[in-house]
Amino acid sequence: MEQAAPDLERPLQPAPLEPLGHPDAGPEAAVGEEAEGAPDEEGPGDRTMTENNFCLKKIEISVSEAEKRTGRNAMNMQETYTAYLVETRSVEHIDGPSVLTDSLWRRYSEFELLRNYLLVYYPHIVVPPLPEKRAEFVWHKLSADNMDPDFVERRRIGLENFLLRVASHPILCRDKIFYLFLTQEGNWKEIVNETGFQLKADSRLKALNATFRVKNPDKRFTELKHYSDELQSVISHLLRVRARVADRLYGVYKVHGNYGRVFSEWSAIEKEMGDGLQSAGHHMDVYASSIDDILEDEEHYADQLKEYLFYAEALRAVCRKHELMQYDLEMAAQDLASKKQQCEELATGTVRTFSLKGMTTKLFGQETPEQRESRIKVLEEQISEGEQQLKAKNLEGREFVKNAWADIERFKEQKNRDLKEALISYAVMQISMCKKGIQVWTNAKECFSKM
Repeated sequence: MEQAAPDLERPLQPAPLEPLGHPDAGPEAAVGEEAEGAPDEEGPGDRTMTENNFCLKKIEISVSEAEKRTGRNAMNMQETYTAYLVETRSVEHIDGPSVLTDSLWRRYSEFELLRNYLLVYYPHIVVPPLPEKRAEFVWHKLSADNMDPDFVERRRIGLENFLLRVASHPILCRDKIFYLFLTQEGNWKEIVNETGFQLKADSRLKALNATFRVKNPDKRFTELKHYSDELQSVISHLLRVRARVADRLYGVYKVHGNYGRVFSEWSAIEKEMGDGLQSAGHHMDVYASSIDDILEDEEHYADQLKEYLFYAEALRAVCRKHELMQYDLEMAAQDLASKKQQCEELATGTVRTFSLKGMTTKLFGQETPEQRESRIKVLEEQISEGEQQLKAKNLEGREFVKNAWADIERFKEQKNRDLKEALISYAVMQISMCKKGIQVWTNAKECFSKM
């Protein structure tokens, strides 16, 4: 159902925040306006770079290595950590001699700092998640140690995917802090902290308060929050099922190793059947030993699902920010209505509701006309200021909803495409694995036939 664009000059009211355009209009229009940058406290040019300065089409980004290191933390205690080599390579002049390459080492905590900064300064964007810091939903034979080489390698791939997600986003890719993350190793963390993003971050308590006290929630964002909860629940259940299936599959493959040992021992006491039994045992041994590599490869498909498990929290972050803005809008409207009522009561001399001021007047007498006029003048100034603030919050809220919904539509397209590809690839891998099992038993059958 189409919605008409709301009138910017309509009377101000604490109604649910509405987008300026239709929520299904797609990301193109909002991205174009967002790229120009809305004025903020720092100014649009402080954190945003032009497309000519930085674009994924002009550089290649990779996290090429992971290295185990030992050092001292902020508490001056010895610690072991993993550092990742981030490389960027200019492809603008790929055929010429002026190819530029930057490489620097980053810790996982620095990736976290970058993402926290992006969450604060781009609250209307579904910011790509980081890979898990510690392994979850793993089958029991796989190590859950965050220093395990196989896990570190998967996390390296996940961190590279995070950078590529940010670099391919039409808005995030132009952020100056992101560019410095890729190119400046020295005092990058100091530059991030100087932005003061921690002071701008909304507290969890404030967000929880807004969730329960907002009176007119936007139905679309409420449904989006429910969807993100269900998405997280479904993917979590799917990953748990996959881990159980992997455990059972591991057992089935290792049983084939028992077949191989039995056939080999049997072949030692048989003369005519010995060669056939020995060959069949060899096929079983090869099949049994292949399961470790298969399940490690399968973990990469699980990591693709985990990315969208963590994307669910990114969706909820956008919903929480909207609730906070809606709550601030409602509080501003309530405060303005209260001041208007006070002004009307002073002007008419009637008190319609119980108030401390009314009780004070009855106890100590009426105010002089000069005092009343002075108070009315102050209230009128506050009302004028409140109306301007309410109008600004209304406009800010509608702009937020328009931009947020455009990015959510972009995210939905990306999610559908990625999950479809991951699930198809997983199905193809399972089919290929089953075909190999059939081939092993076909070979074993031929060995038995030759005996």
